[in-house]
Amino acid sequence: MVQRTSRDAGRSARDDALAVLRVRNGALALALIPAASAVVLFAAGAPGALRWPVTALAAATAAVATATGLFIARARPAVTPTIEVPERSAPALHGLIRELADRLDVPPPSGIALTPDCDSWLEEPPRVQGAAAPPGPVLVIGSPFLWWMRVGELRALLAPVVAGTGPAAHPDIASARRCVRAWDAAAGLARGVPRHRRPLTAFSGLVARVLLRLGAGYGAEMERGVARAAAARAQGVDEGLRSAAQEQVGLAYAGWDRLLTRVALPAWRIGRWPRGLDAGVVSALTELSRRDRLAEGFAARLGERPACDLLEEPGAMDEAISLLAARLFHGTQGRGDADWTPVDWTAYPDEVVDRIWRDRAARLFAALDAAETPTLACALQRLADAAAARDGTAALAARLVAEAARAESRAPTGAAAQGPPPPGDREALVEHVSAAICCAAADTTGAAPGLDWLDGPVLLTGGTREHDLAAPVHSLVDDGDPGPLRDWLAGAGVRPDKPVRLV
Repeated sequence: MVQRTSRDAGRSARDDALAVLRVRNGALALALIPAASAVVLFAAGAPGALRWPVTALAAATAAVATATGLFIARARPAVTPTIEVPERSAPALHGLIRELADRLDVPPPSGIALTPDCDSWLEEPPRVQGAAAPPGPVLVIGSPFLWWMRVGELRALLAPVVAGTGPAAHPDIASARRCVRAWDAAAGLARGVPRHRRPLTAFSGLVARVLLRLGAGYGAEMERGVARAAAARAQGVDEGLRSAAQEQVGLAYAGWDRLLTRVALPAWRIGRWPRGLDAGVVSALTELSRRDRLAEGFAARLGERPACDLLEEPGAMDEAISLLAARLFHGTQGRGDADWTPVDWTAYPDEVVDRIWRDRAARLFAALDAAETPTLACALQRLADAAAARDGTAALAARLVAEAARAESRAPTGAAAQGPPPPGDREALVEHVSAAICCAAADTTGAAPGLDWLDGPVLLTGGTREHDLAAPVHSLVDDGDPGPLRDWLAGAGVRPDKPVRLV
């Protein structure tokens, strides 16, 4: 039954591939109509007054069609930035994938690469000029899966992906995929090009968009058929682990997203990149397993062999992936890697958290015109005065947001290319006030900056995280009532009359 389902899905995918190729062939036939008409007129001995205009039209059409075809054929789709994993750096991983392909009776992928994302797929490599045959697809694996999943779970997760190399080797499906990718790439290259400046490029883009409209539906159905065939073929491989592996995908995605937005992004914004993001996601998910009863069962897995053991040097690979993640999710704005400085997790509290707090505190004192007497008592009094007319804190918050944006634009890595939107004005004001309080606590008590794997920068008192600072800060900012915050400072032993170190 499984084999029949796989064959039916594969047959459906091939039929849709042929439909895509018919779109391509139809466009080619349409371009040849003037030439065929000229041949017929010459063969029939038609008068020259009729033959020569048709011949000129045929020549012009052939020239435009050839130029358009070359433009589309040479258009290269964007390749996902990845880190290549050569066999010498991961012989065990390559062996596992080859053994899996052999069991599925499909060609093995031509290579393996890692991506800083929670996804896995087959990607066609760029065609090599002069190569006799195009290389097979590359297996791209989400790096968080390697560090969080166990070897058996990774194998179960990748089985249907690897099974996709079978349909990918079929010549009709491979040709149809190349057509769709070339049309999409050509349409993208021509988008926004003024017609009067580059008419041929604009025309080629128009042709590519028309072909995409005609063939995209068949291409989508072809990919769905390929996915169904691959899933059916892999159904018998590690069946018992498949549901567990899918659960880990969702957990890994949640932990990875939280680590990037709450831990990595603050470091990226000041030109630092944590060099062990994949190891960090393991710590984050382990912490989640400790806190969340629903995740307690996952902690027992940690005694099994992690999939990153299949790499010869997981630390070096993690560092390369971490730098790629900084480039992709934050961006270097045209600057080189020399502008980025790595930071280890052990140094993160002092080199990232403390730096962020001091920068925000300095910005707050400057906005309050209290930089000459940077005491918390002075800042809190001026905040209370501003909060007693509501517009005062609104103007202060807007000024802080503007100053923060200017500071980030001057940072070595420029503004964030991706990631969550910046906080609103009110949230930014709360962040700056909290930072000033944390600086005062660190300067006058035994408190210290710390790192929470799920929430990012935190204040530690006696090695324990302070959880109750947000409410009194909101009471001050939202209601103009400094009483709860003064009580908190007294209970924590913070001296608001002492100057806050801003650098």
